[in-house]
Amino acid sequence: MNAVTELGYVPNSAARSLVTRRTESIALIVPGGARAGDPLFAAAVDAAGRELERAGKRVTLMFAGSPADRSRVERHLSAGHVDGALLLPARVSDPLPGALAGTGVPVVSLGRPPAAVALPYAGTDDAGGAAAAVGHLLGRGRRRIATIRGPVDLTAARDRFDGYRDALRDTGFRSADAVGDLCRASGAAAMRELLTADPSLDAVFVAGDLMAAGALHALREAGLRVPGDVAVVGFGDDEDAAYTVPSLTTVRVPWADQVLAAVRLLLRQIGGGPSSSVILPTELVVRSSS
Repeated sequence: MNAVTELGYVPNSAARSLVTRRTESIALIVPGGARAGDPLFAAAVDAAGRELERAGKRVTLMFAGSPADRSRVERHLSAGHVDGALLLPARVSDPLPGALAGTGVPVVSLGRPPAAVALPYAGTDDAGGAAAAVGHLLGRGRRRIATIRGPVDLTAARDRFDGYRDALRDTGFRSADAVGDLCRASGAAAMRELLTADPSLDAVFVAGDLMAAGALHALREAGLRVPGDVAVVGFGDDEDAAYTVPSLTTVRVPWADQVLAAVRLLLRQIGGGPSSSVILPTELVVRSSS
């Protein structure tokens, strides 16, 4: 140890990798359709990067938006260039999760993957959160409850719609539904569509806070009061949710905790531990829009 200190010796990382068969590198994989404006994208890059650095790992950010990119990512994992990978939420139709599951490298998905793909994951109770939102609206006396769904090929969006639908199954209070793509503009367009389909609606559950902000704009544009005429509940509890006008009732998703759970699950799997999935609870946050 004195000689090491005196000479300033640093172990050769390539040689150590040959001995341990570890690269000490983790791939953070961004599938097609993920956007830098998505709260989960920012939380994943920040929280995963910090947690993996604390564990002595290097992070390689890899984008897989095209078939060529997906093939490159798959080859990178199959060649053993990383010890494991963290996959951001992918579309149900995306072949990437299935391809990664077949590489033999530990991979953990952020959010529940498609049913046919056997990947461990860290997810949130999206269906339960949606049911809580609808229960809140029913408790406030709302009887024509519409919904703005997220993209139909996202598992989380499907789960939120299932929670909405199941909560209203035996009530007869379900109204129209429309689809958005998680941005403000799509939320505004979907809200206009709902008002045309059912002018008597008195509430709307929106599967994402950015879309809910767009819905609030469309309701003001139509001369309707929130929550007097139409109550609005979003999903996510994004940073801006408390600062919309009126402030947005929403379902809080523990973004950072979900990422940390996924990282710890991945590290445990790399170390030979169990790879069971984790589902975190959501929480209804009541503000002025309902």
